[in-house]
Amino acid sequence: MNTKHQGTALVTGASSGIGAVYAERLARRGYDLILVARNRDRLARLAERITNETHRSVEILDADLNDRVALAAVEEKLKQDASITLLVNNAGVGTHTPLLDSNVDAMTRLIDLNVTALTRLTYAAVPGFVARGKGAIINISSIVAISPETLNGVYGGSKAFVLAFSQSLHHELSAKGIQVQAVLPGATATDFWEVGGLPLEHLPKGIVMSAEDMVDASLTGFDRGELVTIPALHAGEEWDAYESARRTMSPHLSSSIPASRYAADR
Repeated sequence: MNTKHQGTALVTGASSGIGAVYAERLARRGYDLILVARNRDRLARLAERITNETHRSVEILDADLNDRVALAAVEEKLKQDASITLLVNNAGVGTHTPLLDSNVDAMTRLIDLNVTALTRLTYAAVPGFVARGKGAIINISSIVAISPETLNGVYGGSKAFVLAFSQSLHHELSAKGIQVQAVLPGATATDFWEVGGLPLEHLPKGIVMSAEDMVDASLTGFDRGELVTIPALHAGEEWDAYESARRTMSPHLSSSIPASRYAADR
């Protein structure tokens, strides 16, 4: 266990699953914690266990990030608490239900949590990080960010935002001492699937990673300074080729004249 104090990590969606594992791992790395989730009882039990095992300070904030008042309170914490050195934007919701079978109000709430809340919390944290010349943001995206056909399109779109937002933040902030990481988990053994109506046991075992393994792999990527970490991708060169193709194409995406292949047929 790392006994060197690393500052304070604020982790959203921390009461269970991936967020709870991040909380435990970060405490063992020397971070004090601020844990954010809706379920205060779960948070309290987790905080007590982590404190007993690691002797780190753990504060809990029971907040529904879909509620603007509660979200504003967490934003204010990020703005005012200068001890915070790491923001883990883990809170999110997803669905595998096809678009035509989904409720648009539920999809709007998904966007509010996965996109709007994450954005506002990042905006709250970054000015302080920049002023202090250090800080880090871990944004939990998903493989559907680059494979949108895999699950519901609104969910995929929200996670594509998280990836693009992270890449842009890195471009803007890396020279200011701020580290940004986007994590793209594949299927992970959490209650995500049960909540969405698809029991975990219905998925092929070969594609499901434990939350513990996922977080451990992601933190290894974080330690190595990766901007994008895909824990399940064994052939890392495939991501390198994907990213290289994107960067090669990027300078050619804007032109004063249409591409020749769009010339009117004669």
